[in-house]
Amino acid sequence: MGRPTQNPAGALSRLDSQKTHLKSICLQYQLYLLLNSHFFCLLKNEMGLIIFFLCAYVPKTAAGHCKWAEVLKDLEQIKTSKDIDVSLYTANTDEGKECQEPVMRCFFLETEVILQECLIKNCSKTQDVWNIWKNGNASLENNKLNSKTSAKCKECEEYEEKNFTEFIQSFVKVIQKECKH
Repeated sequence: MGRPTQNPAGALSRLDSQKTHLKSICLQYQLYLLLNSHFFCLLKNEMGLIIFFLCAYVPKTAAGHCKWAEVLKDLEQIKTSKDIDVSLYTANTDEGKECQEPVMRCFFLETEVILQECLIKNCSKTQDVWNIWKNGNASLENNKLNSKTSAKCKECEEYEEKNFTEFIQSFVKVIQKECKH
């Protein structure tokens, strides 16, 4: 009877793979022991316990979880722009909860007016305005207006026209209010 032939390169490759896997397991175990010992040492003193509980249980800030956080950042970027000069329908910041979505839609519709103005005048904040419009539409796209809700609320054109600065201030207030909920 003949012995089965083995490919020496294949056997070496398998052996190298097994060694690498074994080294990886050993490294993971050593890391586990190191972290485990430091973790328990940390919990042995009062300050360590305080830090642990603060890190584990302190909730994130509202802006961190708010889907409008990026829009808020971009609004901060454009609010001081001197080359945007438009009058815009500006929704009231004190509209009821049932009108919050139509109010947001109004602000984003008017952002499109700002974007068109920036494209015509080649203003310095065009990219920021584009980001606001794009992020706002992406967030609102998933929400379809409830016909009962929108009937109670004003149309965008029913609001007073205000200058760019007042529009941005109101927009920021509405987004901050939305982020708190």
